[in-house]
Amino acid sequence: MSKSGARILVVDDEIEILRALQRSLSAHGYEVFTASTGEEALEAIAHYRPDLMLLDLGLPGMSGLEVCKRVRAQSNLSIIVLSVKDTERDKVLALDLGADDYVSKPFGMNEVLARIRVALRHTAQVESGTEPIFTAGPLRVDFAQRLVQVDGQEVKLTPTEYDLLKALIKNKGKIMTRHMLLSQVWGTGYGTESHYLHVYIGQLRRKIEPDFAHPRFILTISGVGYRFHADDD
Repeated sequence: MSKSGARILVVDDEIEILRALQRSLSAHGYEVFTASTGEEALEAIAHYRPDLMLLDLGLPGMSGLEVCKRVRAQSNLSIIVLSVKDTERDKVLALDLGADDYVSKPFGMNEVLARIRVALRHTAQVESGTEPIFTAGPLRVDFAQRLVQVDGQEVKLTPTEYDLLKALIKNKGKIMTRHMLLSQVWGTGYGTESHYLHVYIGQLRRKIEPDFAHPRFILTISGVGYRFHADDD
């Protein structure tokens, strides 16, 4: 999906932020719609069918978290949270409810634009299906053959390590909370077993990272989870 013409819904109760984002996003070729309450946001989604939503958590009436929950129950719409709520709990809760990313206020427009580009690329990839072969620098993963290579050399992964890598790549550029990864790889009954994840992330990094001490691909998002970083993110 090209960024040009992509539809973006901005949801915030601060009129200055709505106007600033609408002006900047429009200047970059996006078609922009706005809403100042959760109820208006749901109506706008049904009417305009946006490709991505920038969502403030601190809305009057229906909270941003509730909007996120309702949208994700029926849609794969990309959601980037914009909020002054900067605690780990708020971030994790929004992501667990289905948000794809978050940017804390105050924010720079360049950062918002970068996050939008990543989210739209991810949406396009999901809609077209996971590519059979993924490459990023020295890393190559052939999903059809379950073959992982670094610098042309095969890397032996355990079934769990492979499933974890696949989950991270499938959601590349997107923050994955510990709960999300545990549920996807180990099952819903392991949502709180964070030590499993910590151990396997360490093992996976040792096998695929060019420099284990300075990860290039599997980045830690402090207090939240992990993000797979590809060269184009």
